[in-house]
Amino acid sequence: MTQEEDVEVRLDSQVIPKKWSFKYLGSIISSDNEIDDDFTHQIGARWIKWKLSFGVWCDKKVPPRQKGKFNKVVVRPTMLYGAVCWPVKNAHVQQMQVVEMRMLRWMYGNTRRDKIRNGVIREKVGVAPVEDKMREARRRW
Repeated sequence: MTQEEDVEVRLDSQVIPKKWSFKYLGSIISSDNEIDDDFTHQIGARWIKWKLSFGVWCDKKVPPRQKGKFNKVVVRPTMLYGAVCWPVKNAHVQQMQVVEMRMLRWMYGNTRRDKIRNGVIREKVGVAPVEDKMREARRRW
């Protein structure tokens, strides 16, 4: 044990418990310097934004390209918030791709059983791969 682990932080007579992670400016900061908690949080935030706009996604009257634009403006930035600073692993990128394709397929009205390739759905909706957008944001930053 180091001396830092033995230190108790008090506010008046109340002991403040030690936290291994906390939320700061919308990101989860972890004591082990890993991004897994923050990454999971951002994907969850994307699902929340997606569910809030569920009426747009499932409306047959809204053209797929319009849904794709809505995705680019509202949903994707939510998931990529803070991504320019992440030390991203291949597993994270793959998980983001899975989440995005699940949303795009649902929005387009298909499932994986329909056996339509990801590239075809992306083309019809007009959305570039999330990996490319993350790389582009990191370069711009």
